[in-house]
Amino acid sequence: MTDAKPLQFQRTATPTDSAEDLARADLYGLLATLFFHAPDADLLQRIAAAPLEPASENDADPADAQAAASSALTQAWRRLVARAGQTTAAQADDEYTELFIGVGKPEVFLYGSYYQAGFLNEKPLVVLRDDLRRYGLERAEGITETEDHLATLCEVMRYLIAGDDAAIAHVEEQRAFFQRHLASWVDTACDAVLQHPRARFYADAAGLAKAFFEVERLALELS
Repeated sequence: MTDAKPLQFQRTATPTDSAEDLARADLYGLLATLFFHAPDADLLQRIAAAPLEPASENDADPADAQAAASSALTQAWRRLVARAGQTTAAQADDEYTELFIGVGKPEVFLYGSYYQAGFLNEKPLVVLRDDLRRYGLERAEGITETEDHLATLCEVMRYLIAGDDAAIAHVEEQRAFFQRHLASWVDTACDAVLQHPRARFYADAAGLAKAFFEVERLALELS
């Protein structure tokens, strides 16, 4: 398993980056990796050994949407950490292949155009490519997946949080990109994984993604 990424750029932390933004960028990076290819044994071990926040004694106030979303994210992370400790690299690879590659077509599509337009390679991909050109980003050499793949979109969000170009790496651009290219379909894609009868590790990965995207949606709406 390689550490290949779908886009050509390097994460750059600056002294002005907040701990929250660095954590957001890291989680987008993890999701990009998990949905780009199955985790190898080293990544599974690192997830399984990741520190956990203490469990809250009380459930979050359901009237406080942000607190409830944050609590759901913490719980989703704990489930993925536990699952990673029970999953081998071979099992994760088999599951990734069955769900996202398949024979002829995948069981679950990870492409935005499929959910936004009903077909692959449709207008949403054209709009996305216009944004990527504006950002100066391009698909990495040897990558066959189109740019509207979930992994690529997570990589772009990571760049807009922790990239080194202040003209585009800011919250207004994060909000605009998230709303244009992720908000309308990611829950549907995550639900498709969660509901798949043979999803195990990736059910928890999708659960983490769905919980994180809800935190992002609320935070970006208020920022």
